[in-house]
Amino acid sequence: MNNSNLKPLPLGTSDFAALRSEGQIYVDKTSLIYEIASKRQKFFLSRPRRFGKSLLISTFESLFKYGLRDFKGLAIEKLWRDTGTYQVVRLDFSEIKDFSSAEEFSVRLTSVLSRGFSGCGFTYRESPIETVSDQISDWLKTIPLNSLVLLIDEYDAPLTACLSKPQLFEDIRKKLSDFYATIKSNDGAVRFFFMTGITKFSKTSIFSELNHFTDLSLMAEFGSLLGYTHAGVEQYFSGYLDRAAEILNMDRGDLLSELTRHYDGFCFEKTAKQHLFSPWSLLKFLNYPSNGFENYWYESGGKPTALLQYFQSHSLKSPLDFDKEKLLDMDDLTASSDVDEISDVALLTQAGYLTIKNVEEDTAFVGYPNLEVKKSMARLYMKLLLKGQTQVQAGAGGALKILTEGSAQELYHRLNRLFLSLDYQSYPAKDEYAVRGIVQIYVTCTGLSAKVENHNALGRSDLEVRAGNNYWVFEFKYCREGENSEQLLQEAVEQIQNRHYGEQVSTEKLIKVALVFSEKERQFIRWKSLD
Repeated sequence: MNNSNLKPLPLGTSDFAALRSEGQIYVDKTSLIYEIASKRQKFFLSRPRRFGKSLLISTFESLFKYGLRDFKGLAIEKLWRDTGTYQVVRLDFSEIKDFSSAEEFSVRLTSVLSRGFSGCGFTYRESPIETVSDQISDWLKTIPLNSLVLLIDEYDAPLTACLSKPQLFEDIRKKLSDFYATIKSNDGAVRFFFMTGITKFSKTSIFSELNHFTDLSLMAEFGSLLGYTHAGVEQYFSGYLDRAAEILNMDRGDLLSELTRHYDGFCFEKTAKQHLFSPWSLLKFLNYPSNGFENYWYESGGKPTALLQYFQSHSLKSPLDFDKEKLLDMDDLTASSDVDEISDVALLTQAGYLTIKNVEEDTAFVGYPNLEVKKSMARLYMKLLLKGQTQVQAGAGGALKILTEGSAQELYHRLNRLFLSLDYQSYPAKDEYAVRGIVQIYVTCTGLSAKVENHNALGRSDLEVRAGNNYWVFEFKYCREGENSEQLLQEAVEQIQNRHYGEQVSTEKLIKVALVFSEKERQFIRWKSLD
């Protein structure tokens, strides 16, 4: 097909004016932007990394600075009636996420604030008495009412950076609160205030300093403000979908199904009805579809060091929790949360590792949005399980090739190399369920979707996974000291045979494997393939 007819993808573009001037594809969200910008209010929006928060901030900046200059042909052109232009201060707090002390943070915060406000006529003066917030407060009192627009991106980056350091967190909180108190005391000057972040540390007094803050994060009306809907993907990227289908020799419908499985499934609103594609992952795929359905989430912010450290001491304690259904009180996402009290599941949901699947009354059922994120979470688990080693370093690499080629014997040896490399003190394989959980994580790291306790009419298998033309069924037994491993192996074999595990699946090759794990030797000691 002729690629010259395709408008450029907005990949990596977070500047709205630049995107429009280059004729890049813009999925029109301006009717929702109008609903927000037309109000004199303070707004907050929480979304995961790489979801377009910076582009949204830039869109507000263009609208308030230049009116409709960059909005020709978009929905807001017929809606916006504000003919004024405003002084716009845009701050990106991700610029100050690397610091080792409160003093260093203070210096960097002063720099960001002084530079951000300088474009509107503010001049910072070195002073032993007056802080930068004090001076901004004095300056705000001199400007006309409703003349300033304040936009803050990634407000929580400095706080997230010190999640595991309570005293430093508290010091940073106080310094940020001073700034927000300044804005609160000079409310008359501010026409519009919009702030984004990933997490919501409400009880840090940051939000309390900004009274009457409207949190859009879980409102159904703004559930699709960021991210791409199915309809949006088919409308704006139709030519790219056709190109990808041609390159991969796939039916367009099958292509959309695979894209949905890998990159769709995010939900950011209380009704749990709106599902969205990750814009970054989808655009990366459409840019070079010949690379296949790669994992873009993990490499583009899905492995945050600070969150990993936090999860290591909180959520990622047991492999058994990897694929468990998780419940979350909606208040944990919408109401105040202190850093010491924030729910692990809430933090994972805000970071995009989990998403809302269903809501019943005040309870949200959350899970992985898609295969890409599930694989990313598996990689986080595996990093901890192997004490920072990769699977290759542990001698357990090449699992995808082994599963695809159908070598049960080679898989048996790779699994044993994996288990012998585990951080056994922190993550002991103490029973059959732990063994199964670790194997599931190992398989998921390859990008395959492993099913646990898959039911048929006669029972439920331990683990099933499709790899190319192969469909694997695993039955695990755990051999404690004094038990007969050969007898346990035979029990596993009979269970697979008598309950016809995997036979309900249409596949070219069904591979059934029985495995016995030894508590004493910390590895598999018996196996048998029934393929």
